[in-house]
Amino acid sequence: MPISPTRLLPIALVAATLAVPAAAQSYLPQSRMIGGNPGPAHNYICPNADGGRALDCYLDAVRHLYTMCRHVKSIEIIEFGYEASDRGTNSAKSEYCVDKQKLNITRPYQAALREATVSKQAVDGVRGLHELWNASLVALKWRPGESDDDYKSRTAAVYAAIDERIVAIRQYLAGAPAGRAVAAGTPAKAPR
Repeated sequence: MPISPTRLLPIALVAATLAVPAAAQSYLPQSRMIGGNPGPAHNYICPNADGGRALDCYLDAVRHLYTMCRHVKSIEIIEFGYEASDRGTNSAKSEYCVDKQKLNITRPYQAALREATVSKQAVDGVRGLHELWNASLVALKWRPGESDDDYKSRTAAVYAAIDERIVAIRQYLAGAPAGRAVAAGTPAKAPR
């Protein structure tokens, strides 16, 4: 049975009304490349290095992603207390955070290694920083007998170690031969 034109008109009006909001949302941020990473209008992985070099993105990501997992672990500690924060499924959120951030940092890490190849010391520095970062994520767990102040001091001290390594990496790159040194303002190539 065909639909009569008088019944088709209200259906068409409803369909057109529903389609307008989708077209009207063109003002919303569109997905684009930021800091070498495809993403929304803000960059989750290296938020303070938008449009910078791949190495800058990685160095920012190390601090930022560690902070993200540290916050998640803090929430678990607030929710369950230190002693119970690692029992059963209580640590599921922080374990997921660690796994997720290890995946998130893979491309920036690989791009930073490629960019640092102008200096063997810089490459070794990036690798060492990555090892420190991985170990620090694992060490976010509370240690039995550790006081609140000791835990907070231990997990905060990581930032100083990260900063020291970042300074060293930048110094190695600054000392690289002039013909091979990476220019400070050179935008990063998007990781593949």
